[in-house]
Amino acid sequence: MENLEKGKVCVTGGTGFLASWLIKRLLEDGYSVTTTVRADPEKNKDYGFLTSLPNASEKLQIYHADLNDPNSFAPAIAGCIGVFHLATPIDEKDEEDVEVLTRRAIEGTLGILKICLDSKTVRRVVQTSSVVSMDFNHHTVDFLDESCWSDIDYINSASPFGRSYPTSKTLTEKAVLEFSQQSGLDVVSILPSYVVGPFICPRLPGSVRVTMALVLGNKAEYGLVLKSNMVHVDDVARAHIFLFEHPNANGRYLCSSHLITIEELANLLSAKYPELQIPSAESLKDIKGFKFNPVSSKKLLDAGFEYKYGIEEMFDGAIQSCKEKGYL
Repeated sequence: MENLEKGKVCVTGGTGFLASWLIKRLLEDGYSVTTTVRADPEKNKDYGFLTSLPNASEKLQIYHADLNDPNSFAPAIAGCIGVFHLATPIDEKDEEDVEVLTRRAIEGTLGILKICLDSKTVRRVVQTSSVVSMDFNHHTVDFLDESCWSDIDYINSASPFGRSYPTSKTLTEKAVLEFSQQSGLDVVSILPSYVVGPFICPRLPGSVRVTMALVLGNKAEYGLVLKSNMVHVDDVARAHIFLFEHPNANGRYLCSSHLITIEELANLLSAKYPELQIPSAESLKDIKGFKFNPVSSKKLLDAGFEYKYGIEEMFDGAIQSCKEKGYL
C-alpha cells in the first residue's frame, strides 16, 4: 500500500455517529466515498447531513444495503480501493435474541469481506470493532492491549449493560481476523473506547448519551462511567484513515486516549459549565457500576499516530452538538 493514491472507498453504515464523521474526514482528505444506508421504503429519512458535507456533491454516493443480505453491499464496494466496515446491528433495548443478532453481524460481515476479496480492487478493509471485544474477562491486568479478548461466558455472567453488543463485537472480530488469515484479504481491526465529541448525525449517539450522563441527568447510566476510557470522534476517524494508509498496519489496534473517573468528570464539567448543574463528586461516591480497565494505545502510537484532542475538547464538542440539536 506504499504511495497509496486517493481513490474511491466505501463506508458501511453511513448514518452512524462515527461513520458520518469518517465520511466527512475522507471527503476532506480527497477521497471519493460510497456509503451504505438501510432501505427507506417510506422515504422518510433525510440524508442532508451527509449530502451537504463539503465535496459531497461531487464525491459522495449513497447506496441501500442491509446486513441481512450481504450481497446488497456489492454495488457500493464495486471499484473501491478500500472499505471501512462500521455497519453493525445494535439492540439498545435488549429485545432481540443475542444469538440471532450475533449471527447477523458475523454472517453480514463475512459476506462483505467475500465481496471485497472477489472485487480484486479492494486493497485493505478497516473493520471497526470495540474495546468491549477485550474488556470482559476474569483476568486482572494493569492495562488491556491487543492480546486481550473478552470471554463470552464472563459476558453472560456479568451482563453489565446488555450482552448483545459485547458478544457480537467479540465474535465478529474473531471471525474477521480468522477470515483475513485464511483468505489473505488485508484486514485491520480498530477498537475504540467510548467515542465522544461533536456529531453531525441527527440522532443522539449512544456513546455520547452514556458519557454525557452527568450533563443530561441520566442517573440510570452513571454506573457506566464510573471509570471509563474515552476518545474524541475525530481522533477515531483519523485513526481509521491512518491505518488504511499505513503500509505495515496489521491485526488489531486499540484506539483510546484518556481514562477518567466519574468524580474527575464531575469536577471538570462543573468547573467549565456551572450553568449545567452537574452533580458534585461527593454525591457520586457511592454509585455502583462497572469500572473499565485501563487500555494501552501503544501499538497505534508506535506506528506513528498522534492523538489531537483532550477530554475538555471531547465534551465541549458533545455539549455544543447537543445544544444545536435540541438534546440539551
